[in-house]
Amino acid sequence: MAAEKKNPAHHELTDDDLKQIVAEADTGGRKPAGFAAMVLIIGALAWSLFQLWYASPLPFSLGFGVFNDTEARSIHLAFAVFLAFLAYPALKSSPRDRIPLQDWGLALVGAFCMAYLFLFYSELANRPGQPTTQDLVVAIVGLILLLEAARRVLGLPMVILAIVFIAYIFAGPYMPEMIAHKGASLAKGMSHLWLTTEGVFGVALGVSNGFIFLFVLFGALLETAGAGNYFIKSAISLLGHMRGGPAKAAVVASASTGLISGSSIANVVTTGTFTIPLMKRVGYRPDKAAAVEVAASVDGQIMPPVMGAAAFLMVEYVGIPYTQVLKHALLPAVISYIALFYIVHLEAMKADIRGLPRRNLSPLASRLASFGMTVAGIVILSGVVYYGLGWIKDLTGEASYIVISVLMGLAYVGLVRYAARFPELHMDDPNEPITELPDAAPTLKSGLHFLLPVAALIWNLMVEELSPGLSAFWATTFMMFILVTQRPLFALFRGRGDVNTELRQGFVDLYDGLGIGARNMIGIGIATAAAGIIVGTVTLTGIGLVMTEFVEVISGGNLMVMLSMVAIICLILGMGLPTTANYIVVSTLMAPVVVELGAQSGLLVPLIAVHLFVFYFGLMADVTPPVGLASYAAAGIARCDPIKVGVTAFGYSIRTAILPFMFIFNTQLLLIGIDSLWHLLLVVASAVAANLLFAAATQGWFLARNKIWESAALLLVCFTLFRPGFWMDMVYPPFKDVPGTQLLEVVGQAPAGERLRIWIEGLSIEGKEVKKGVLLPLGPAETDARKRLDAIGLKVMPAPGSENLQVLAVGFGSQAEKLGIEQGFDITAIELPSDRPAKEWMFLPALILLGAVVMIQRRRQEPEHGHATT
Repeated sequence: MAAEKKNPAHHELTDDDLKQIVAEADTGGRKPAGFAAMVLIIGALAWSLFQLWYASPLPFSLGFGVFNDTEARSIHLAFAVFLAFLAYPALKSSPRDRIPLQDWGLALVGAFCMAYLFLFYSELANRPGQPTTQDLVVAIVGLILLLEAARRVLGLPMVILAIVFIAYIFAGPYMPEMIAHKGASLAKGMSHLWLTTEGVFGVALGVSNGFIFLFVLFGALLETAGAGNYFIKSAISLLGHMRGGPAKAAVVASASTGLISGSSIANVVTTGTFTIPLMKRVGYRPDKAAAVEVAASVDGQIMPPVMGAAAFLMVEYVGIPYTQVLKHALLPAVISYIALFYIVHLEAMKADIRGLPRRNLSPLASRLASFGMTVAGIVILSGVVYYGLGWIKDLTGEASYIVISVLMGLAYVGLVRYAARFPELHMDDPNEPITELPDAAPTLKSGLHFLLPVAALIWNLMVEELSPGLSAFWATTFMMFILVTQRPLFALFRGRGDVNTELRQGFVDLYDGLGIGARNMIGIGIATAAAGIIVGTVTLTGIGLVMTEFVEVISGGNLMVMLSMVAIICLILGMGLPTTANYIVVSTLMAPVVVELGAQSGLLVPLIAVHLFVFYFGLMADVTPPVGLASYAAAGIARCDPIKVGVTAFGYSIRTAILPFMFIFNTQLLLIGIDSLWHLLLVVASAVAANLLFAAATQGWFLARNKIWESAALLLVCFTLFRPGFWMDMVYPPFKDVPGTQLLEVVGQAPAGERLRIWIEGLSIEGKEVKKGVLLPLGPAETDARKRLDAIGLKVMPAPGSENLQVLAVGFGSQAEKLGIEQGFDITAIELPSDRPAKEWMFLPALILLGAVVMIQRRRQEPEHGHATT
């Protein structure tokens, strides 16, 4: 009994228990009845409708209901806090079936404080920087209530972090010398955090309001329509027959669900309730089955297009288009999933785990033909949509939206009619014995219409190049139409069921989906607002510079030590934080550290690489024990120790943790600097192979059980494939230096889009000696070098008596200013790529070494395999 009390995860969890875990993590644990339930539902519905209205073009077309960014952020947070106090109990002992009177009061007062900027917008605009007593009272009460809402929704880690930063604002003069600052008055601190757009109502909350809500709502509507069920069943039917098939299906299903989910805990329970029991049944240890699901679900946070909602924050913080963020993040996410897929295969090989039998054992040729026809059909459909719609757009001009909408509607009806030929998908009881797998082809064909809204979203983003918010609005509108009409259409085409009854049920599904989408957003809305406290503190006190100096002193200027320290700090900062808050915190505090210290050491990389670096390590905190609700939920399903699950899952996730170190030194892994199709294929192939070899080395099994030297050899090959430039740089220097005086000549000859490496030095405005490198983005080709430099805000002149150029002026808010270039700095040197063999030649010795390992392991593969089987 004592052991059971110590480890509650050994208790058997029912479906209701698991739903409660998800509810308390994502939508709140309360399920009141009567008037309270109606207020919760109406509040969530009103929030969804407000966000749809705000994102749509209707306010501008009709001329009313137009909100500026600050007003919309204020209303957005008012909804989030109001629903947080109603949906999330204060304590574990608080009632779940009713809402106490004090929570009603907190919800109303909290909503008023959050909406204060909207309600008194004109008055506040007329007295900027001069807060009244009422302003300060509202700010203090609002801040306290925001932290209480964060405690209920996000837990204590976020609140403790926010309180530490608030205390730092006012206790600056009493801090140790290294982190001391002059401090701020109560009026200045509260005004900065609450009454401006530098703190709580800053960029992060704006992204939550402008982009994230609609993508989360889109995912909730897809899930309500049955897309999550479709993805899971499709993965099981396609992969369940392979070695360790259910585990491989869990990886693919989690990747598919991760496309539409911004929550790792929801991902674990959605796919895990089905895949974890199947993994256990075919022979995986309970902790390994749960760890596979945790690793796959958490990796869903790095998978575009949602990336746990961090993709939209990166757009604002890095200053590049959303499509560029997706491009840079895609390859690391894909190879991470491929490596996890390989890890579960290795586990199956080590334990000799077989797959599940298929229902119909049709001949191989027949199965290949059926699969080929299905894939060919999807490819042909995609081609017709892409090129057909492009041709229609050119032909019909502004009327293309109407024509394309009609065609998408017809395609939807056609796919539903086609899907109606196949049985309706139902989730089986995962605890019931499964003797055979469902047929893959009918399963895949039964939900093809779910791909249309995703196609519409991608079309709007990639081809129409609409904003993420407007793209998500049109895709969500299409998804709402599908949710209402799919039931009556299936009833009509299948010839059973009442069409009117199914239509009413469709509206009920829409009603539920809008409510679920809003409740899923409570945590993200609160998280982005609470993280705004940290951002506001950084801008007010300059703590970011202190962090840079701290890491610089401890690392002693060593680049690898610095990156390792940043990774560890990101792990610590990320513990217990949801993905969005996690990214805001680590990018605000640690990204500038990597940029500044890296520049001093010659590590000049695009900002997106730095932000992805800190984002990946912040996410690793979701896996590591003792924090990590995903591990607890998975352990509950698997009925095993959550700490053991967390440790095992972290072992599986190391393959993700090495990627940031690789792409920070080799940005081609982020698809930067790719100059041809063959170069792209080579980068993708080498990256995939490298991550697979890393998995084989760390799991101790390649073709057979590894010896220590074989694992070391595999790691060496992995490193070379990931970073061939490391070895080539030892033989041939990558750059040659030319004097700074040749800048104008080099700029005039540089191709379009070139990023020029220059070294600058001088005294900063704070009186600090600066010597660092920067990547100067040159933009379009231009023979007049001075015009090209003017475009990025830089004016230069020869420095008297030296080979340097002096910075004459830097444009306010220009790219040059953002790079940290100041008036009076000297440009001392320019680094140009040197003529040398392609670094990819280093792949040859690596492949020879790999071949040797393969030959040696193949000689003993059969005896070891026979031993493992017995």
